[in-house]
Amino acid sequence: MLHVSLIVEALRAQPRLLFWSATLLQAALWLAVPALFYAAPPGALPVVLAVGHEWQMGTVFGAPLAFWLAEIAFNAAGGSIVGPYLLSQVCVIVTFWAVFALGRSIVGVQHAVLATLLMGGVLLFSVATPDFGPAVLAMPLTALTLLWFWRGLGEGRWTAWIAAGVALGLLLLTTPAGLLLASLMAVFTLATNRGRAALRTPFPLLAAALAVTIALPYALWLRRTGMHLAIGDARLPHSADLAARLAHWAELLGMLVAAHVGFIALVMIAAGRPRRSRVPAPAFPRMPVKDFAKTFVLVFALAPPLLATLAAALTGRPEPIGGAGWVVVLTGLALVVAVGDVIVLQRQRILGYAWLAVVLLPPLATILALGTAPFVGIDLQANQPARAMAQFFTETFHRRTNSPLQTVAGDARLASLVALESPDRPRVFLDADPRRAAWIDADRVKANGGIVVWPITDPLGTAPPQVRTQFPELVAEVPETFERTIDGSLPPLRLGWGMIRPQQTEEGAPVAAQ
Repeated sequence: MLHVSLIVEALRAQPRLLFWSATLLQAALWLAVPALFYAAPPGALPVVLAVGHEWQMGTVFGAPLAFWLAEIAFNAAGGSIVGPYLLSQVCVIVTFWAVFALGRSIVGVQHAVLATLLMGGVLLFSVATPDFGPAVLAMPLTALTLLWFWRGLGEGRWTAWIAAGVALGLLLLTTPAGLLLASLMAVFTLATNRGRAALRTPFPLLAAALAVTIALPYALWLRRTGMHLAIGDARLPHSADLAARLAHWAELLGMLVAAHVGFIALVMIAAGRPRRSRVPAPAFPRMPVKDFAKTFVLVFALAPPLLATLAAALTGRPEPIGGAGWVVVLTGLALVVAVGDVIVLQRQRILGYAWLAVVLLPPLATILALGTAPFVGIDLQANQPARAMAQFFTETFHRRTNSPLQTVAGDARLASLVALESPDRPRVFLDADPRRAAWIDADRVKANGGIVVWPITDPLGTAPPQVRTQFPELVAEVPETFERTIDGSLPPLRLGWGMIRPQQTEEGAPVAAQ
């Protein structure tokens, strides 16, 4: 009796439905997990929102677009962190759709679905996505840029050039990785016959002009402030430490390969020798892929990870330029293009279960980790009691000063968490360092008053040196203790803190915020 797995049957009969079902399932899982189980936003998201709240054209954290969008999403959700979580998953959905649309144009709809199903096995498209920031936003902007670049260059659609220019400009307004992608696109255009032919029309130059125009305000801000793009912050290595930098390059490439563990497992299962059976494995043929299309996919699948990791290694950065997500958006499509015009899915039933496993296991493992990590002494950021912290410091400031909390200073993450959950939505003086928070300084904090928080490093709760330098008259309060949702074997969370009372006007009212 012939048995066909549900995924194979859907791939044959309803490939578009299979694509949307798989994509929306993954997005729904990674929206539900942080929204339901995280007590505090993960990673750098609180800092992203603190920076976005200031609406700066640029900061030491980079170009502004991701920070602005995080703030918009937060406000659109009624001041809820669910807004940025949803924005992250929209980015993932758009990334998958753009790769699917590009694959549909090059390898057909069935093989395009296979490419996107393989993307589900790449951890970079799932586990880190609730932590919205420039690296997450770079994924859909890269995928859209490549999609429209292909439609303009490979299919001759002049309107696609305009869309590609807009997407590339937004990418430049998000991360310095946009410069790498723009350079690669320029080289590819000049190096191919079809690219040189396209340059005889005005559309590539129009796309470039649009990208430059969109990114120009940020470029002018960089020039005015004398700041440098993150890609150029570190000096190139001398010959003495070149070997160490190359070793770091290999380490970065290894990290990218490790992030494909689910991807590799799916490929090995699909390509494995089946057990002896009279039933043939399902095969999915396609029209032959043209050489130019194959070259396009392979170049933009292989060159970005090599360039981004090499640039990071040479400049001493701990991760690929622009983050890891944008460099692997075409990994699945590249494999589908490379394996040939007929794809045979061996062990189809096991393959279906394996795909469900690589999609379901990361969120389930995250939930399990949140519940068990405290019992083995691991303090996860997502377990921090952000709401209780914000409530205590906000109410204390209200009670003592009879005025709203306008500023939180100190440790970047802790101060950002308090500001995020406080109903007053105060400004954040990150690490009490004017270089990291150019929108505010110690004098303004002293004028408007605020709370200063820091992690406990000694039994007395002594303020760190940077805080003492900026606020020499600050008196440390008795450290405050907060209960986590699950304490396990961890001690209660103790924070050092102090309060700065607002300066008074002649009439006795606090100084107004600037």
